[in-house]
Amino acid sequence: MAMEIGWLVIATILAAAGGVFGWRFHKGGQSRHLAFLGMAGAFACQLMALGWRGELRGQCPLSDIGEICLFLAWSLTFFYLVTGTTYRLSFLGVFTAPVVVILQVIALIPGSFDESPAHADTIDAWREAHAAFSVLSYGALALAAVAGVMFMILNHRLKTHDFKGGLVDGMPSVHRLVNAMARIALVGWIVLTIGVVAGVMMDGGKMIAHLLVATVTWVLYAVLIGVYFVRGLPGRQLAIGLIILFALSLIVFAKLG
Repeated sequence: MAMEIGWLVIATILAAAGGVFGWRFHKGGQSRHLAFLGMAGAFACQLMALGWRGELRGQCPLSDIGEICLFLAWSLTFFYLVTGTTYRLSFLGVFTAPVVVILQVIALIPGSFDESPAHADTIDAWREAHAAFSVLSYGALALAAVAGVMFMILNHRLKTHDFKGGLVDGMPSVHRLVNAMARIALVGWIVLTIGVVAGVMMDGGKMIAHLLVATVTWVLYAVLIGVYFVRGLPGRQLAIGLIILFALSLIVFAKLG
């Protein structure tokens, strides 16, 4: 267990450094590349830690609170590295890094990891796919919620004409942020769709508790995203919806087991 803890500690330090460097860049420093490297380094260390846990369990490591937090932190970092570049939202890392650090600190709390995990003799491929894709989707949905928080802060500052601290200068335009927010949520919903389909296929399609919650989550996100793309939805309402839905849907993790 010492190896995965070591990698996780390094990942936490690198994620924190990525957030600090990202903030310095937007405060006028020259740390943009260091911020990206910090998050990329954290991602690599998260992969190493997950690899060690996977070897110990002989399956996807999602059986205790430490593994769930680690997997979610990895997924969140992954989607940030992809979308932060795609949508030119480098400042999103300033908001993403603290969430990643918090998740990893929770994982580092003694007792979060099972010190003697049972090694699986057989693997249900559908169950593994359901768990992995469901949690992976939460990385994108968490990132969409983080972007929603960014939008709420930016929108409030623009309305109150509060430009102190240079925070608004570092953020993307409202239009770009809303588009990115919706598209990131759509990606998360698509990945969750794969997870739900895999869940229906496992054990003859039995609707166990966490699959039922995941399905309800899928429906709620489908409604929110569908309304935005079909009928249109103000950015503030979309942001609030993404934040509330993500907070409520965290109940899925309590049902994983």
